[in-house]
Amino acid sequence: MEQRNLGTQGLVVSAIGLGCMGMSEFYGPTDEGEAIATIHRAVDLAAGASLLDTADAYGPHTNEQLVGRAIADRREQVVLATKFGIVRDPSDARARGINGRPEYVIAACEASLRRLGVDHIDLYYQHRVDADVPIEETVGAMAELVDAGKVRYLGLSEAGAETIHRAHAVHPITAVQSEYSLWSRDIEDEVLPALRKLGIGLVAYSPLGRGFLTGRFRTASDFGEGDFRGSNPRFRPGNLERNLELLRKVEQLAGKHDCAPGQLALAWVLHRGEDVVPIPGTKRRAYLEQNVEASELSLSSADLREIDEAAGSVQVAGDRYPDMSFVNR
Repeated sequence: MEQRNLGTQGLVVSAIGLGCMGMSEFYGPTDEGEAIATIHRAVDLAAGASLLDTADAYGPHTNEQLVGRAIADRREQVVLATKFGIVRDPSDARARGINGRPEYVIAACEASLRRLGVDHIDLYYQHRVDADVPIEETVGAMAELVDAGKVRYLGLSEAGAETIHRAHAVHPITAVQSEYSLWSRDIEDEVLPALRKLGIGLVAYSPLGRGFLTGRFRTASDFGEGDFRGSNPRFRPGNLERNLELLRKVEQLAGKHDCAPGQLALAWVLHRGEDVVPIPGTKRRAYLEQNVEASELSLSSADLREIDEAAGSVQVAGDRYPDMSFVNR
């Protein structure tokens, strides 16, 4: 697979990474054996620089443990990314808190290292910005982890342009992770220009629109038990039916390129720039291999204009999350 420079500090990763969240929760039933086999296959396909993405909030904690078991005998073949900052309440799976206090940063990193079974994290993100703690204080603590050799590179997730500038002034930020796809393009207004001005890479999560752009989900009944997409605004009755207009356009364009709609959507993200690395999430080898094949799809300037025009003609219905107050701070 093609390798890309993520940021300007020297981190090189596979052009397509693997989001591991769904292997532990949020997207219905899980299968640890298949999940580990999928991670192993991702490493093989990426030729030794596979970007694996997890977080302490996934599970919570169990996804880091799963990833740790999967890479125990191949640590040097992966670029390991995890996150801190979203605090889960064990007694209420829906409850969320944000913590960016310096002492919490240090403690969270130590806990992640133990769960992952590693002595360093390649890319360590603040999962969400804490509005009650100056970003300078949070990133200052993250920089201490770099100095201690426990973290190699720093990242932010769902941060606004001003916050990114302030964070980068404290310590170089290598990557910002944000949702980015044909139905989530809000970061193009301010965040993406800021990243390119500062030489920061973009890690695009949910590049397939949480699976919507693959065509697998057309009605509310398509979501299994325990799948949070059933309560996501864009998948709610009314919004989902309106959003199918975008899917139909993507399917039509995919037919012209003799590929699956999800592959076209993923190829579009890959063509947004050499500084963009999508991390589609999957827990099955079959979908992983389909995603990787998208890297072989070449789109001309005319193709990209056609895709942009088609997607731009549709007004996406619904917010990305039920509560948007924790993103783009």
